[in-house]
Amino acid sequence: MIPTLADRAAALRALHRPGDPLVLPNAWDAGSARAVAAAGFPAVATSSAAVAETLGYADHEATPPAEMFAAVARIARAVTVPVTADLERGYGLRPSELVERLLAAGAVGLNLEDSDPATGRLVGVDEQADLLAAVRSAARAAGVDVVVNARLDVFLRGAGDPAGLLAEAVDRARRYRAAGADCVYPIGLTDPEAVRALVGAVDGRINLLARPGGPGVADLAALGVARISYGHHVHAAVRARTDELLAAVRAGADPFAAARPVASG
Repeated sequence: MIPTLADRAAALRALHRPGDPLVLPNAWDAGSARAVAAAGFPAVATSSAAVAETLGYADHEATPPAEMFAAVARIARAVTVPVTADLERGYGLRPSELVERLLAAGAVGLNLEDSDPATGRLVGVDEQADLLAAVRSAARAAGVDVVVNARLDVFLRGAGDPAGLLAEAVDRARRYRAAGADCVYPIGLTDPEAVRALVGAVDGRINLLARPGGPGVADLAALGVARISYGHHVHAAVRARTDELLAAVRAGADPFAAARPVASG
């Protein structure tokens, strides 16, 4: 039997296990999504920044919604695993339309961030909680209880009293979970003690960002988180490798020499 969208949403939600997290190397097109699934990952997540760049736009909601949802649809059609989409702050769409377009694209989860894409400023916690609650209500009305990952941008500013930032993050995390978010995503958070505080505040329903040179999956899992994502970093690494290959071609060198297997004697 082909799984329904509701089945896929339930499967995606079940993969969020504190201490045994869902690992998501974020995709940006159908080919990268197929690669993620073929590598054995049980779900595919998109990166708004990577998708935007692939489509020729900047991040922060510069991509027309129709193009973003079309890209998500191509990704969802390319794989049989559940797909969750990074939808920034929802592109100004009403929650019912946001959910309708998400499901029409074949995705069953979404990220929503709590900063204004135009200014970078945090929106009020009440306003964001209301948005999350409305999305949850719209999803249930549509018959698919989509997985809502609430991005929490307190730590992106990188300035301020650490204790104050953590207190605000804990308050927002609790409010977002109460509003219906399945998971909260404190992007930019790296301090282990602060991670433990947030894990304790929301029963481990935390998504952390894996960074190049940062703690590995085992280290992040040991903190008790339920989800680990890579954001735009896989796409950035692929772009960097592409630049290296193109530079070799431009210089008249063999760009594939280093990738060739050594013949055995």
